Amino acid sequence: MPWLLLLAAGLVEVVWSQSIKPTDGFTRPGPTALCVLLGALSVYLLSRAMRDLPAGLSYALFTGIGTVGAITLGTVLRHEPLGLGRLAALLLIVAGLVLARLTASD
Repeated sequence: MPWLLLLAAGLVEVVWSQSIKPTDGFTRPGPTALCVLLGALSVYLLSRAMRDLPAGLSYALFTGIGTVGAITLGTVLRHEPLGLGRLAALLLIVAGLVLARLTASD
């Protein structure tokens, strides 16, 4: 269950990252409220996962999921460029996430 909570926290963080830009510098009340809610939800889920998982590992996986997801969505939804360097970085992050999970002791 803590691994599912951690995955959910990371996925919510991905959505949260995409909710920041529509706030227009936190000047639009509706998008700002959604952004704050998503941020709080992601941290709440992370804190629940950290009850049973090491903090360092949890946070590393959380931010890794968020980073990969944010770059992927930025590329797909906002047509941000994805050059060879960025793609290599994403592959290294994913490899690190997989290695961290495989070597974690439950």
